[in-house]
Amino acid sequence: MKVILQKDVKNLGKVGELVSVAAGYARNFLFPRFLASEATEKRIHEFEHLKRMAEIKKKKAMAERQEVIAKLKGVSVVIKATAGESDKLFGSITNLDISNELEKRGFSVDRRDIILEEPIRLLGNHKAIVKLGDGIETTVSVSVERA
Repeated sequence: MKVILQKDVKNLGKVGELVSVAAGYARNFLFPRFLASEATEKRIHEFEHLKRMAEIKKKKAMAERQEVIAKLKGVSVVIKATAGESDKLFGSITNLDISNELEKRGFSVDRRDIILEEPIRLLGNHKAIVKLGDGIETTVSVSVERA
């Protein structure tokens, strides 16, 4: 029996694949758990259409991410913070602070997309990496000054 997988199934295949399985396995395991559906002519065409639409959306999202990264190249963020005499901050600068500062400048970057090796605890210039998935990344300069 041919089925279209609705979810990844270990040792069988990934979502959207058309696979042949025993009728009993499909009827007793895959169908009740909504892991697969029977591969009728109509469902095959429907699933292929959904795949094409998802691919188009993915390409569009990638193009938008590329645009954002191109605009972010060379951007420098200045953050004012209170510090002691030895240039050590009272608290730290995190990816959330950098995300908020970028948002003020018109860039919509989620805090989870900004990567710091560790929170910034000293005054001076630092680097933060902005990763938007699939190898799309850039470096943002973060300058921490005394408030």
